[in-house]
Amino acid sequence: MSKRIKRRIAPRRRVSPGMTTNTVLTCTDNTGARKLRLIQVIGYKGRRRRLAFAGVGDLITVSVREGIPDMRRQLFSAVIVRQRKPFRRNDGAWIQFDDNAAVILTPEGTLRGSDIKGPVAREAADRWPRIGNVAKMVV
Repeated sequence: MSKRIKRRIAPRRRVSPGMTTNTVLTCTDNTGARKLRLIQVIGYKGRRRRLAFAGVGDLITVSVREGIPDMRRQLFSAVIVRQRKPFRRNDGAWIQFDDNAAVILTPEGTLRGSDIKGPVAREAADRWPRIGNVAKMVV
């Protein structure tokens, strides 16, 4: 008798991941940070020696590289709202932005800033309703 191996089919990611560890992102809120470095992707389970990757709507840990002195070299939670790598939506449209951008969150999950500059991807606004409420333009 041969043993049957059940394959586990993972659900397809909705967004093609466009960033890996150490990617520099633009901070698109008014918290005082300008440049962020991706340190860790929350909930990523990968393989040994493989860099973690993230896409639009993912929760990440970032380090502030440029900004006001109070925030520099500190770790914060953030959500990616734009990415340069094109990704496909379920309706067949391809979306691509000019930059990689994120917004900083508090430990409770609310926005640290009060305003978001520039457009926000619909995938991030759907997954994080508070970001969708504050964003002026959802693409």
